[in-house]
Amino acid sequence: MSKPLQRMANSLPTDRILVGDCVELMNSLPECSVDLIFADPPYNLQLKGELHRPDNSRVDAVNDHWDQFDSFRAYDDFTNAWLSAARRILKKDGAIWVIGSYHNIFRVGSAVQNQGFWILNDVVWRKSNPMPNFRGMRFTNAHETLIWASKSDKSKYTFNYEALKALNEGTQMRSDWTLPICTGHERLKNEKGEKAHPTQKPESVLYRVLLGTTNVGDLVLDPFFGTGTTGAVCKMLGRNFIGLEREESYAKVAEKRINNTRSLDNSFLKVSAGKRSEPRIPFGQLLERGMLRPGERLMSNNGRFTAKVRADGTLAGDSVVGSIHQVGAKLEGAPSCNGWTYWCFKRDGKRVLIDQLRKQIRDEMVAV
Repeated sequence: MSKPLQRMANSLPTDRILVGDCVELMNSLPECSVDLIFADPPYNLQLKGELHRPDNSRVDAVNDHWDQFDSFRAYDDFTNAWLSAARRILKKDGAIWVIGSYHNIFRVGSAVQNQGFWILNDVVWRKSNPMPNFRGMRFTNAHETLIWASKSDKSKYTFNYEALKALNEGTQMRSDWTLPICTGHERLKNEKGEKAHPTQKPESVLYRVLLGTTNVGDLVLDPFFGTGTTGAVCKMLGRNFIGLEREESYAKVAEKRINNTRSLDNSFLKVSAGKRSEPRIPFGQLLERGMLRPGERLMSNNGRFTAKVRADGTLAGDSVVGSIHQVGAKLEGAPSCNGWTYWCFKRDGKRVLIDQLRKQIRDEMVAV
């Protein structure tokens, strides 16, 4: 842990916990230096007194001083201050996650949009084992909301769609996540046997966030680090982190936790990737490398049409000239066509998709 006193213009305190005010600490970091921010800010619960169970035992609720604000205006000012500092240090293609309850998430969501972030999704974390409503005066509060937003509407944010789909047994990951709250062996305790932190988040939530929206080696910042769930999952998944925490006691617990977290071997960190993430290969590269020759005849995969390859990588067939996609679409009378899986060439008397040649080039790039 450390307490920086001045702006770190050319250095980043990677994989460290910085103790102090999150706004001051973020302002000390270099601009556009962080890939992702995960924020679990104070909820501002506005509790009016202690909460008791039917047996009159006291509920261990969030009543710490860091969750108390004099007014909504004070909370909004705090929210705008840390969001502004967070946006400054995000890379242009970076993104932010913010989690909250009904007490604060709507105010935070408005501030997120006003600061210039571009909301991509809201995710509902449905708690499979929520705390009951002891007074019986409201619905059981069984979910929290996560807002996922890119730095701007032009950001090329990370989304590992195929990895999340694989995690979900081959089905698209939806925006409602049913996961348990932090209990049992995962819940950290202090020396008195009490909860080390009242709002410790389960690793399962951070696992989905980091697997789905960061890559190995990315830098993740958590401005409300608490007991270090973000740092522990980052270490496990091969991501780097910076943790900011105002309370020294929480920072000590987090540091011990992360030191005891096992990082995965690099061979297990590779995740499923879709075709969009693969390097783009121009059709003309097949000619440059001699895989196809100008004048060579290509056939459609349904055997209905043919076209000849021109020296510049376009095709000519039946009074149509254009790219492999344009010519295929025109001949089929279709609005679009994937030329890579439409056109074939012949080798040793067999019809082969030109996509096989593209795959060969991509495989060579990975091998290098």
